[in-house]
Amino acid sequence: MNQTVNQRDQEWLEDIFQSTWNEHFSDVKRVNHIRVEFGRRAKRRLGSISVDRNNPGQSIVRVNGWFRDEEVPEFLIRSVIVHELCHYAHGFNSGSKDRKHQYPHAGGVVRREFAERGLENLYEQQQQWLHKNWPSFISKRYTAHRKPVLSTRRKRSKLLRMLIS
Repeated sequence: MNQTVNQRDQEWLEDIFQSTWNEHFSDVKRVNHIRVEFGRRAKRRLGSISVDRNNPGQSIVRVNGWFRDEEVPEFLIRSVIVHELCHYAHGFNSGSKDRKHQYPHAGGVVRREFAERGLENLYEQQQQWLHKNWPSFISKRYTAHRKPVLSTRRKRSKLLRMLIS
């Protein structure tokens, strides 16, 4: 009996991160080491970047723990990594004292960075998949005893606005 092995492990995630860096961010100076890892499973937060509290010379890119699920397309995971690397490139949680912008999402800077790096299609794919699939993906994974994740159109719109920003 053949058993399918889930390839979405730490090594798989590091490979995606490294290829994304090499293909699209090699022009960015690495002020400190960047580690990537799966974070907790979350409804609203797809990823984050922070400086390691125990090692200020290291940044941590965390992606949503739900991304281990093979129903989540790889392009979505890559786009979240790109999003977090845009913040790094702009000086946020990078160890750099120079920030290109006052706020990490000021005036659509992340979307512009996607475009400048030739990744507009990836951005659009991400937006379309999130709008069409994320609400049902999440609601299927929470138990019946919990409050429904998206019970109204208004909550869905609010969730999508939070994800897209």
